Amino acid sequence: QVQLVESGGGSVQAGGSLKLSCEASSRIYGSYCMGWFRQVPGKEREGVARIDSGVGRQYYTDSVKGRFTISHDKDKSTLQLQMNSLKPEDTAMYYCAAQLSQCSSWAQYSWNYWGQGTQVTVSS
Repeated sequence: QVQLVESGGGSVQAGGSLKLSCEASSRIYGSYCMGWFRQVPGKEREGVARIDSGVGRQYYTDSVKGRFTISHDKDKSTLQLQMNSLKPEDTAMYYCAAQLSQCSSWAQYSWNYWGQGTQVTVSS
């Protein structure tokens, strides 16, 4: 069982930046995908960014392209999300997740491990 712990959330004004981090309790071996999701109360959880452990290919939801960057350090078992030019609509609880296969789907049932989340609040 792998535990994921997020950090780095907080409050920022629109246009500002935050960097989220996620640390895994143990290294994941083989092909896997790591990603960030976010959820606003009353809405479904949505995928934000994901990255393949092997080739490092990155995927982003359209609303964050050009503003967010996902990165992964396999040796340290950490995942980061650099968020720039933040907007009030980015306000949400952000979750780190791991999928024990190459990146294939945003569908939540296909992700094996989840963190507890870290809150991001962007004020206008």
